[in-house]
Amino acid sequence: MSTGPEKAFDYLVPDELIGEILPGRRVYVPLGRSNRRVMAYCVAVERKEYGQRKLKHVLAALDQQTLVSSHMLNMTQWMADYYLASWGQVLEAVIPAAVRGNAGTREVTLLSVPPQVAMQLATLKLTDKQQKVLTTLAAASKPMTPGDLADKCRVTQAPISTLRKKKLITSEVRRVSHAHFDDLDIERESAKSLSEDQAAALQTILAQVHAPQPKPILLHGVTGSGKTEVYIQAIQNVIDQGKQAIVLVPEISLTPQTKQRFASRFDRIAVLHSHMSDVERHWQWKRIASGIVNVVVGARSAVFAPTPHLGMIILDEEHDTSFKQDSVPRYHAREVAAKRAELEKVPLILGTATPSLETFYRAKQGQYELISMPRRIGNRPLPAVRTVDMRYDKTTGYRGAISRQLYQSIQRTLQQDGQIILLLNRRGHSTHIQCPACGHIVKCPHCELPLTHHITDGSTVCHYCDYRSTAPRVCPDAKCGYSGIRFSGIGTQKLEQEVKAKFSSYPIIRMDSDTMKKPGSHEAALEKFRNQEVRILVGTQMIAKGLDFPNVTLVGVINADTALHFPDVRAGERTFQLITQVAGRTGRGDLGGEVLVQTLSPDHPAIEAATRHDYALFAERELPFRRDFQMTPFAHMVRIIARGPAQASVELFMQQVGEEIQRFTAEKGGEISQQGPAPAPIEKLRGNYRYHLLLHSFDRHLMRAAVLHCREKITVPEDVLWIADVDPIDMM
Repeated sequence: MSTGPEKAFDYLVPDELIGEILPGRRVYVPLGRSNRRVMAYCVAVERKEYGQRKLKHVLAALDQQTLVSSHMLNMTQWMADYYLASWGQVLEAVIPAAVRGNAGTREVTLLSVPPQVAMQLATLKLTDKQQKVLTTLAAASKPMTPGDLADKCRVTQAPISTLRKKKLITSEVRRVSHAHFDDLDIERESAKSLSEDQAAALQTILAQVHAPQPKPILLHGVTGSGKTEVYIQAIQNVIDQGKQAIVLVPEISLTPQTKQRFASRFDRIAVLHSHMSDVERHWQWKRIASGIVNVVVGARSAVFAPTPHLGMIILDEEHDTSFKQDSVPRYHAREVAAKRAELEKVPLILGTATPSLETFYRAKQGQYELISMPRRIGNRPLPAVRTVDMRYDKTTGYRGAISRQLYQSIQRTLQQDGQIILLLNRRGHSTHIQCPACGHIVKCPHCELPLTHHITDGSTVCHYCDYRSTAPRVCPDAKCGYSGIRFSGIGTQKLEQEVKAKFSSYPIIRMDSDTMKKPGSHEAALEKFRNQEVRILVGTQMIAKGLDFPNVTLVGVINADTALHFPDVRAGERTFQLITQVAGRTGRGDLGGEVLVQTLSPDHPAIEAATRHDYALFAERELPFRRDFQMTPFAHMVRIIARGPAQASVELFMQQVGEEIQRFTAEKGGEISQQGPAPAPIEKLRGNYRYHLLLHSFDRHLMRAAVLHCREKITVPEDVLWIADVDPIDMM
């Protein structure tokens, strides 16, 4: 069950249901003293003695097909254990709601002629119409619906009903699909010749494809080194063996281009992403499960694709934080993919120009095979990256988001018919609304965070709870009422305005979560940019990764410091990755490229390493710091977060959790380091106060046991909710 008991229960299978109750299918069972009818998952069927126990009987089978294979059942059990979730919750996450709800299907009655009746057709005394119906149905290659049978025989339902009453025709109700979507119709491309680095990488991958217990592979290739072509040729080898491949991409904005690349090379691909309808998702799921799909391309949840003949899993941009689920079960697709690859004995390829430190460390320790691709295709040079020091200069004053150096580079690029990408990882117009007279800051009433001004509809928006209100014209403080309220800070909307004002004769497009809400909007925007209908692309991090446009010769990072000083162990790592990735969008053609990084921290190690395209330098500086403070990848981490409307209750509860973990650890003779409990960086969210506690330990099992101990030992106040996030990514 998705809710309720976390352990498995034993039930008796009635004789009439033997063969229908199978592992990986849903059933109805009685639960509790009241024997209420509930849906549950069958996870095993066994013949065994059960002694004097009184077991209840399974009531009915819900599914006619198996939803979860034996490998996937093992994986979901591992996920439940690792991520401190119930097995039922994991199963609900693995099987899409569209599949559980049979989206795009309907129940139909199917008619057939029993074999013993078919043998006596000539001796039965029937009317002409009845004889025609029975003969037609007996000759049919598969069961028919009453409507189809009546149409074929050109009769009413009367003779069919009579034959059913005489039991000469049997019927069954079955759920069938009525959905259909056309396959992608994309012009085919032939395989490309490989560079020396690509060929060596492919050979290493194929060696693991044929290994009895393949080892995960980190494909560390600089931006533009041709990782995708290596993926494609490795997948072709897998398909030639009659197997399937799963390709995971981090952002919806990557899916159109990735889909295009794979659809141009393979006959049958399935695409899974969040913008699909339930009917389409179910249809694709069934195609994948049938084995006719060669390649599955999708975001995080595609790691659960029901491929019966899996031969390879690929995570492109493996470092991306969107591979971590932010609701129960809080899994990381990289770790789940590694477990699935291990269980199904297939290779896992993790591709990126900026590996997560967890993956890089495992490769250095020999747990993963490391493949380096340090050169771009055609030996094109990596773009020159320069920092622009944005610290306030009294002689020049503030002149907007675009520095003089960046302005000149944009002007020069446009004159040379090049294209430009400008990255600002802050959406909205103004990120700060404050009264200069009394100092009042306009905040979200539910989160106590500054509201962002969105100029398109004149609203102020909280980007955490989506609270919206009209932008104030005067100070909201009744005691003040000053009319000169100030809108400061910069988001992508204000940047777009500034770019349009300074370069008004050139077409511009903005890509962020405000403009890319409609299905197909990513494809349409990128297609315009690809066709050079648009010269300047402004956007958030969704434009920083995976895009390949040879005519882009300038990239500008408007503010490299947006996440640099967050209270997060990965702040420097994320900044390095973002700058390196967006820098990689330029210089991919014959025209070369240039990158300008505007920053208030030009001497920060992460920014310095990114400007030099030097991942080794970044890792060399960052890993000792992580080791000294028992941080990932050297130690395991669990973040406990509690929330509730009363601050005192939440704080007291979290103190109890911290003390109980200390007691438990002392009793077991182990070591778990604690940071906190303390107010979370975002202390109030959606009307609830939030406290968090960060646990570090070299012993994952001890930490897991400590959290489970707290669940059993501590009484949680009614108004407090708490979660345990294993391997946390979000520290806010």
